[in-house]
Amino acid sequence: MTTALIVLPLAAALVIWVLPLNDVSAGALALLAALAEVGVWIQLAARYDFGQGGDLHVSYHVGVYGFSVWLTGLTVIAMAAAIAYGFWAGRDRLRAYLGLMLFLTGAVVGVFTAQDLLLFYAFFEAMMIPLYVLVGVWGGPGRLGATLKFVLFTMAGSLLMLASIVVYGLSQNTFDLVKIGQSSSNWVFLGFVAAFAIKAPLFPLHGWLPDAYRESSPEVAAILSGVVSKAAAYGFLRIAITKFPEPAQHYRAPILALAAIGLIYGSLLAFRAPDIRGVIAYSSLAQMGLITMGIFSINDLGLDGSVLQMVNHGLVSTTLFLLAGMVERRTLTGELSRLGGMARGRPALATVLLTTGVIALAVPLSSAFAGEFLILAGVFRHGWAWSVVGAVAIVLAAAYVLRLVSAILHRDVGPAVSDAALDLRPAELGVVLPMLACLLALSAWPAAITQHSFRGDRPQADVAQGFK
Repeated sequence: MTTALIVLPLAAALVIWVLPLNDVSAGALALLAALAEVGVWIQLAARYDFGQGGDLHVSYHVGVYGFSVWLTGLTVIAMAAAIAYGFWAGRDRLRAYLGLMLFLTGAVVGVFTAQDLLLFYAFFEAMMIPLYVLVGVWGGPGRLGATLKFVLFTMAGSLLMLASIVVYGLSQNTFDLVKIGQSSSNWVFLGFVAAFAIKAPLFPLHGWLPDAYRESSPEVAAILSGVVSKAAAYGFLRIAITKFPEPAQHYRAPILALAAIGLIYGSLLAFRAPDIRGVIAYSSLAQMGLITMGIFSINDLGLDGSVLQMVNHGLVSTTLFLLAGMVERRTLTGELSRLGGMARGRPALATVLLTTGVIALAVPLSSAFAGEFLILAGVFRHGWAWSVVGAVAIVLAAAYVLRLVSAILHRDVGPAVSDAALDLRPAELGVVLPMLACLLALSAWPAAITQHSFRGDRPQADVAQGFK
């Protein structure tokens, strides 16, 4: 079933590219494949025994652990929403576009399920192929510069990771992620960390982020922020701290410091950003800093909180980017100074945006509150100052989320807002409401993730053994 999650979107992409389908048929097939992918994941999650170790009995060595089940679920749900939005928006050369989105789905699922270092690297790099084309061809006026910057940053990280994989695998005489032993090499560890920090991105390796998020189409920006960044966090979790416990302990303080700086820095930039996408992009930088703090707290609270927050942020940022696209289609701008008053006569837009914003605020009883609380409790064990930084960032997050919601929905009606601008249509609600429903379900039952991410799994045992 794990193999089906990888092969299904790749096969659908090939069919769309090869057969001479019209746009409607191609879009319907892509959406059907994306929804089938969600159905396969639901069966996988329902059958998976979270009390056992990883499911690692598939050929070419793919399988899932508890935490990767949830990240795979995030991927297929967010990608289904993005594909539906691209189909509804009527992108140019729709067959090529949707095929690339399906190819990206298979590559990301491959990252979360690969149990061999070389296979992990192949899928990690395969994500770059569709992203390069999706941003470079279907992006905005500054797409070429954004694509070049994105490629240069990520290629530098890829070369470092490839060198680390070769040295690590040869030194252990295997590339099998299940059988490979732990290493104490600082340089190999730093090679992996640099690659994952660029892809996340983390401060100060985030130079590609503003242009890529602003110039991409809304659904591609949503996937960059909501899903692709989680592949990097998964690398920290599955490889960096699991396979390199001594270097992770040695470099934990500087990594926590950089993550904390990124958390505050991203929050301040989000508060000052002049446009919708800028707020969401820099808030993603901040949230990845918070998630990294949880991972490198390297204890049960922090690790559980980081996985929950990965899913939370993935769903929130995907929803917000798609909502940003819907607002931009109605107003032809994302500049906050030109928006305002859109709550009047648009109850569906106001309800969806406000509900998503409230969850992003991490109010008590929300899933984001549970994730952030666990992360702060985890880093508190390594010093109260880390929790103070996190608490300050939460206050800043409240400020920039409230500013975003107020600038779009409230204040006086902006010059770009016309009375003719319609409320969210049924097709648009069909894209965002399922993700909002997932967030509300997690808010009611965050233990679905926190109690079923590491129980019985080898990575948790590896970490515990390395840090005794």
